[in-house]
Amino acid sequence: MTTTDSLTLNPVLRVAPAAPAEAAAYFRAGLAFHADVSDVAAALAADPGFVVLDSRSTAAWDQGHIPGAVHLPTALIPGQAGQLLDRSVPVVTYCWGPGCNGATRAALALAELGYQVKEMLGGFEYWVREGFEFETWEGRERRTADPLTAPAGSEDCGC
Repeated sequence: MTTTDSLTLNPVLRVAPAAPAEAAAYFRAGLAFHADVSDVAAALAADPGFVVLDSRSTAAWDQGHIPGAVHLPTALIPGQAGQLLDRSVPVVTYCWGPGCNGATRAALALAELGYQVKEMLGGFEYWVREGFEFETWEGRERRTADPLTAPAGSEDCGC
């Protein structure tokens, strides 16, 4: 089998990787639109320079949310964002988790209103799974970090 034949049969390389410059532009753009849970948590521990927005329902908010987050369900963004958010301060949206696109819809609604916005990858699910403190209607809680989402015994995954 020739090298060309092996590439054609390989599902990873069937479509060749992008040129390095194109790949760099793509990944740079991704970072302009997304932040991960660990980076958001680290930034919130200092002076973040952004506001975190929970775009879920009131029932979901009561079940648990990031301390200090603004609660604004996606459907209410067009009518209420102006009273709750400062257009000069970037917004990081989140919803339930990676299987939910609510944070994406919220980010789109905010961007259409003129806000600088990023989406937090992993949502509330990964916030809790990585062991960060959260609030419920009963008070603050923290769960042990899931070793499949956060390094055991370390605050920093090294990535």
